[in-house]
Amino acid sequence: MNNESYPPLFNQQSHQTQIIDIDEPIQDLEDLDLIPIIDLQCLSLDKLEEACKDWGLFRLVNHGIPSKLMTQIQDQAKNLFSLSFEHKQAILSSPLSYFWGTTARTISGAALRSPKTISWVEVINFPLVGLSESRFEDPLLDSFRSLMDEYGRHQARLARTIYESMAKNLGLDSRLSKSYLSESTGFIRVHRYPRIPKGNQAWGVGVHTDSTVLSILNQDQLGGLEVFKENKWILVKPIADSLIVNLGDMIQVMLDFWLD
Repeated sequence: MNNESYPPLFNQQSHQTQIIDIDEPIQDLEDLDLIPIIDLQCLSLDKLEEACKDWGLFRLVNHGIPSKLMTQIQDQAKNLFSLSFEHKQAILSSPLSYFWGTTARTISGAALRSPKTISWVEVINFPLVGLSESRFEDPLLDSFRSLMDEYGRHQARLARTIYESMAKNLGLDSRLSKSYLSESTGFIRVHRYPRIPKGNQAWGVGVHTDSTVLSILNQDQLGGLEVFKENKWILVKPIADSLIVNLGDMIQVMLDFWLD
């Protein structure tokens, strides 16, 4: 791999990412589409509860995000990531941020990475608040900002609907979503996982849980997302016009508090 669009470290084929062990032994990856499906147009609270309890994630269909918008975002993301590494560093400034080698950040926004635990990933971070007022001189970036502003409004709508449905099923006050799902703390992240050199034993991103309340994922058609359930890794196949909703660590803490 030798591409000026990648961070310089990614072009060093001798670089090896540390593989993170998990507590349970990993068996063969299962290639079965077992992920529960939730239809937002005819939402079943019972099916939603079952998916959340048994899996902690589900595939969302009929979510109301236009197919054209989802396609435009993926196409524009490819164009943006294909810019040179130096150019991306120069144009992706506040309120946006660009970082690589990790998905973890400090409170101040600095990337948390070390030379021994580099993940093969690039990330562009978009805050939900302020995108509509922001303008960028680079036409590609400003066009992408406009798309992400529209997409962000859809994501906020979906997060509220899902959260409030979960709260209703538990007999909780759904109005709490206004504080737990404040757009001031929401963000959209766009990831690129570089092609890994042959023979390099590396993860795109290591084994982890999401620290969020809810994560709503829009995969491209290459896929690669895996979930660990019942001592097996299960491949989450990409299906056009569907989203993957994952329950994060924060909602688990809230549920433990509410149901204690």
